[in-house]
Amino acid sequence: MNIENRRQKLVNYLKHEGKTSVNDLANIFETSGATIRTDLRTLEEEGLVVRRYGSAEACGASKIGQASIEDRSMDEKQTLNLDLKSAIAKKACELIRDGDSIILDCGSTTLQMVPHLEDKLALTLMTNSMHIVNAMAQLEREHTVIIPGGTYRRISASFHGKLAEQAFSQFTFDKLFIGADGFDLNSGTTTYNEAYQVSQAMYEAANEVIVVLDSNKFGRRSPNVVVPLKDIDAVITDSNISPEHLAELESNNIKVYLV
Repeated sequence: MNIENRRQKLVNYLKHEGKTSVNDLANIFETSGATIRTDLRTLEEEGLVVRRYGSAEACGASKIGQASIEDRSMDEKQTLNLDLKSAIAKKACELIRDGDSIILDCGSTTLQMVPHLEDKLALTLMTNSMHIVNAMAQLEREHTVIIPGGTYRRISASFHGKLAEQAFSQFTFDKLFIGADGFDLNSGTTTYNEAYQVSQAMYEAANEVIVVLDSNKFGRRSPNVVVPLKDIDAVITDSNISPEHLAELESNNIKVYLV
């Protein structure tokens, strides 16, 4: 079985059977786990499958009772590509100066920024993420933390709704660090989350918008545009970004930091 044939059969299998472990897929297709992981990585970049911790499922074909990509919980997101997210987060914190006022959205990459804030002085931080608030409380360094309130969304452990949006609109911040489910090079950052208006309120409250995400998000468009391309100041991503995507970002005067 050639590579393309195997990958097509892999997608068809996941569409029919739903979420399946890497080990099971390796047995079914009589190949190694490393080969299956390579196949899944390529198929995810093409928008055909979603990789999860030790398993995968077809995009838009989750069985009833299994979380689809837009409903992936924060606890689950934290386990995915952790080393890469930590590297991106560390680079992001290098852009923060003592005394800065910053917003962190409720993403799993921004959560990884918190330990590095121990080295900063006198920050003012606003976030709608309970995970980030709890992590900030564990730091020995004391910073000012602002929580917007609003309607609590359990799956993302974050606050949304009109109250949260209005809270962000009352302030002006130096920098926003925000993730994305996808990055469309015509539109900007996109998300599956229907409660995305609070993220729009965040970027409207910030003087500088810095997007933090891994390179496989580029070219992937989710239903809702959050930050228009023209309003993005910088992107922090990994060195696997394609030359075409990198050139497109730079042609739009977006500063790119690679890790």
